[in-house]
Amino acid sequence: MKRSIARRPTNLSLDGDLLSQARDLKINVSRAAEEGIAQAVRAEQERLWRVENAKSIVDANDFVEKRGLPLAKLRQF
Repeated sequence: MKRSIARRPTNLSLDGDLLSQARDLKINVSRAAEEGIAQAVRAEQERLWRVENAKSIVDANDFVEKRGLPLAKLRQF
């Protein structure tokens, strides 16, 4: 995960046992936290997109169900 954005220090409260295990395993806690936060952001963005586009998705599925796939007769599989 390479970014040109400057990194900023922050304070986090983490489970002490988990932090000890991570350090024992030589896990870069800052990077692991950043990756976890990035994954959570992507998941929430995807969820919001699905909510915002739910009607369009239903409409598109209804169209295909009623009329079939456009150009389906040209498909070779």
